[in-house]
Amino acid sequence: MRVISGTAKGRPLKAVPGSGTRPTTDKVKEAIFSMIGPYFESGRALDLFAGTGGLGIEALSRGMDQAVFIDLEYKSLEVVKANLKATGMEDKAEVYKNDAERALKVLARRGTSFDLVFLDPPYRLKHGDKLMNKMDELALLEKNATIVLEYESSYEYPERFGNFICVRKAKYGETAVSVYKYVRDANLEETGQEE
Repeated sequence: MRVISGTAKGRPLKAVPGSGTRPTTDKVKEAIFSMIGPYFESGRALDLFAGTGGLGIEALSRGMDQAVFIDLEYKSLEVVKANLKATGMEDKAEVYKNDAERALKVLARRGTSFDLVFLDPPYRLKHGDKLMNKMDELALLEKNATIVLEYESSYEYPERFGNFICVRKAKYGETAVSVYKYVRDANLEETGQEE
């Protein structure tokens, strides 16, 4: 695994030891960034099930100002920190040990909001849409934020729900990726009503 493009292009990334973590392959990572970028002027990213930190680091390399990395496993967090150091991105990153839902509440209390979110939960957890609705409820998303949801290709998430609309979708073997846009007051827009 490596950083594919941007300021840290070509830097190798460590993997998490053992088989508990399923890192996003370089091929899928490249496809994701061609769908959402490929480069960014600025903004804040959240890598909620960070694993190796590869997605958040790629976003920093391609122009995001800051990224927050969350994972529940100590060994993942050690790898994220090592990868941030190897790519020279330490000063742009915050790394926390927490579970996803608790982490969202903590971030909300701090008044943090994000332009780009990576959600790559373990495939057994089919709660990406629930987490996205929670982010909406906690005001963690900037207007028009992009959410990248990675999941098992045999599973289907809705095309739209709440204030989220799927704008791109692709399958790569066992992995599926849906890119959602956060459209605040999507329901109002649909009916043509004004606030």
